[in-house]
Amino acid sequence: MTKASAVCRMNDEDMVGTMTLLLKVVLLCSMLFVLFVPRQGWAQPTKEETEQAAELLAALLNAGRVVIEHNQSLINDPRKGDKGFTPEVFEHQVVEEFRQQAHIDLRHTSTAVPSRTKELLTLLLSASTEVVSDAQFVINQRGIGYKNFIPATFGSQAARRFSSRSYVTIKQTTLTPRNPKNAPDAYEERVLTRLSRQPGSSQPIVEWTEGEKVLRALTPIYYSADCLTCHGSPKGILDISGYPREGAQAGELAGAISIHIPLDHR
Repeated sequence: MTKASAVCRMNDEDMVGTMTLLLKVVLLCSMLFVLFVPRQGWAQPTKEETEQAAELLAALLNAGRVVIEHNQSLINDPRKGDKGFTPEVFEHQVVEEFRQQAHIDLRHTSTAVPSRTKELLTLLLSASTEVVSDAQFVINQRGIGYKNFIPATFGSQAARRFSSRSYVTIKQTTLTPRNPKNAPDAYEERVLTRLSRQPGSSQPIVEWTEGEKVLRALTPIYYSADCLTCHGSPKGILDISGYPREGAQAGELAGAISIHIPLDHR
């Protein structure tokens, strides 16, 4: 090999080494950019957006409860087999009930709510519809009246299914839970006790806890006249489901829809 050839080879090797080093620097800078410069989709929601999400999630779960209550006579009709209360029918009725409650049409939410909130509402609607789908065999049983598919049962199942798939936790809770899974935690118990001592209001109790890092929101639920079949007087007498009646009266606090949202869930 001539001296000139050796010099050219050294220059080529130096150039390759330099290019490799530059490539590594570019890759490192790209990684640092991804790690430390949040993209638009990663933006942390504001407190106002989080509070709105909690209010709308509670309204959507309650819309599902209302739809089940409105169809209770049909669900419990022992004379009919196929009730026609399909998941599709349920979903249509829930979307309409939610529109009336929240003035938001879930079929056209592109500008009504932030995209993150829309995703949560869509997830809850899907979970709620799945609960009704899974209950079709029970709903359509002929010869059986009471089937224990009531607003409270639906709400608990939909809330748990949604919560298992989301960073948001939804729970139905009360001071006198029939289901141990609905027992209140210490915070919920304090708020429920406060609500039970004041005039009825549908406004949620919203507070930021744990150093303003976690939203806790409780939307009160009150007994309607239809609820008293199981929860009314005389107190202590077993109702149709086998639980002791609470001796409640229409308008009294039944419990709340509790929502727990961490502000930073990334």
